[in-house]
Amino acid sequence: MGKERGVKVQLCGVAQYANLVGVTIGYTITASISMVAVKRSNCFHTQGQQSACSISNYPFMVIFGGIQIVLSQIKNFHKRSWLSIVAALMSFAYSSIALALSIAKVAAGSGDGRTSVTGTTVGVDVSGSDKVWKSFQAIGDIAFAYAYSTVLIEIQDTLNSEPAENKVMKKGCLVGVSTTTVFYVLCGCVGYAAFGNNAPGNFLTGFGFYEPFWLIDFANVCIAIHLIGAYQVFAQPIFGFVENYSNKKWVENKFITTEHTLNIPLLGPYWVNLFRLVWRTTYVVITTVTAMIFPFSTTS
Repeated sequence: MGKERGVKVQLCGVAQYANLVGVTIGYTITASISMVAVKRSNCFHTQGQQSACSISNYPFMVIFGGIQIVLSQIKNFHKRSWLSIVAALMSFAYSSIALALSIAKVAAGSGDGRTSVTGTTVGVDVSGSDKVWKSFQAIGDIAFAYAYSTVLIEIQDTLNSEPAENKVMKKGCLVGVSTTTVFYVLCGCVGYAAFGNNAPGNFLTGFGFYEPFWLIDFANVCIAIHLIGAYQVFAQPIFGFVENYSNKKWVENKFITTEHTLNIPLLGPYWVNLFRLVWRTTYVVITTVTAMIFPFSTTS
C-alpha cells in the first residue's frame, strides 16, 4: 500500500513539474507576441493599417530568454514581495485598458461583426472543425489564465506563520480569483459586443484596436513585464527541486555544493554556485528554443 502511494506521489510530481515547464514555455511565447505587438502597433501607426508589418517573434524570444537567464540567478527571486505587487499592477493595467477600449468602441456605436448566443456560426464564420478547435482553444486559454494553482503551495510557503497560512491563503484566493474572473468575464462579454464574431484572439496583440497606438504599446509592455516575473514564479520551484535533489545525491561534489563569493559594487556580496549557474541557464535556453520551434498563432 505504501509503495503504491509512493508511486502515485511521484506521478503527481512528474505531472506538476511538467505543467510548470509547459507554462514557462507558454509565457515565453506570449511575452514575445506582446513585444512584437509593440513594434507592429508603431508600424501600423506610421505606415497605415493595411501594411503587412510582418515581424518575427524569434528575436524577442531570445531577448526574453536573456532576461530570464539573468533573473534566474537571483535565488528565491519569486519570493520577493515587490514582485507580486508589480505583477498585480501590470495585470490590472492591461486588463483595464482592454476593457476600456472595448467599452469605448461599443459606446461609440462602431462595433463590428455579428453576434449570437452560440458565437461563430458553422458554415458562415467558420467550418465545423474550426469551431471545435477554437472551442477547445478557448477552454485552454481559460485554464492558462488560472495557472497559478500549480504553484499554490509555493505561494503559501512565502507567507508568515501568523496569522495562519491556510486562512490567509483562502482569503487571498477568494479575492484574487474573484477579481480576476470579473475582469476576464467583462473583457470577454464587452469585447464580444464590440467585435462580434470578428473578435481577435487577443484585443491587444491581435489588433482589434489600432489607436491610440501609444496606449496599445503601454498595455503590451505591461503584459511583457508581468510575464517576465511570472516566468520566475513557475521556474523557481523547478530550479529548487533539481538543486535540492542534486545536493542530497552528490554531497561530495564541489561543483554542485560549493558557493563562491562575488562582490558586486553598490550591491555587496553575491553567492555564486557554478551548478546553479549552468543548470538554470540551460533550463532557460531549452525552454526558449522549445518556444521557438513550437507552432503558435500570433492572434491568440
